[in-house]
Amino acid sequence: MICPLAMASSLRSSSIPLPLPLCPRSTRMASILSNDCKMTSFAPLSSSRENRRLPILLFDIMDTIVRDPFYQDIPAFFGMPLKELIACKHPTAWIEFEKGLIDEMELARKFFKDGRPFDLEGLKTCMRRGFSYLEGMEELLQELKENGYEIHAFTNYPIWYKMIEEKLKISRYLAWTFCSCITGKRKPDLDFYLDALRHLKVDPPSCVFIDDRPRNVEAASEVGIVGIQFKSADLLRCDLSEIGIDFSVNNHTKDQAS
Repeated sequence: MICPLAMASSLRSSSIPLPLPLCPRSTRMASILSNDCKMTSFAPLSSSRENRRLPILLFDIMDTIVRDPFYQDIPAFFGMPLKELIACKHPTAWIEFEKGLIDEMELARKFFKDGRPFDLEGLKTCMRRGFSYLEGMEELLQELKENGYEIHAFTNYPIWYKMIEEKLKISRYLAWTFCSCITGKRKPDLDFYLDALRHLKVDPPSCVFIDDRPRNVEAASEVGIVGIQFKSADLLRCDLSEIGIDFSVNNHTKDQAS
């Protein structure tokens, strides 16, 4: 997801290939399949990673897994409507913070265009209080983990992602591998996606990327990654099932045991 603070700043495998389904039943799946709805398969595992279950899942965090406090909590903290907050913000400060180019003290200094001071610790407390799992998402992540899927965060977010982890313990389900504050790159920069593929050592069709922002999903598709736009946990479960993601924990456990 493109964090709304940043959006506001710019004003807003197994060796047997796993087949994709026939034509999608909704527009949400349009970026997953080719226009002629030909069958596709996930790339096979390399010999060095035989036990790796494909596809690898890359998840956006804000407003895909975690509620973003920006729209309601942060304007209330500053005592102004969202539109006014957007108008007062520095145009690039949050993006620089997301990319790790400035620290939080520099963010506090230049957050507002007019340089007005504010309670930085109070803002962090407000954000921390607003973080929560979106309905159904913790359960979905748990099922994916129990089925042996490799899951990574792929997010535009500053070092404050650690506050999310401290509160929600998301690392029980995924690794905080691809954060813009660490890589210095942000979605929808294609290099960010390509760096992830190089790090994971897989071909693009062996990854599935989930994000609530259409542009980010489109960018994933541009490099060959399977893209799904997030709408809700229930719809995501349907979309993942349609491309062959296994939610049958018991069957997968039996297969591993055998």
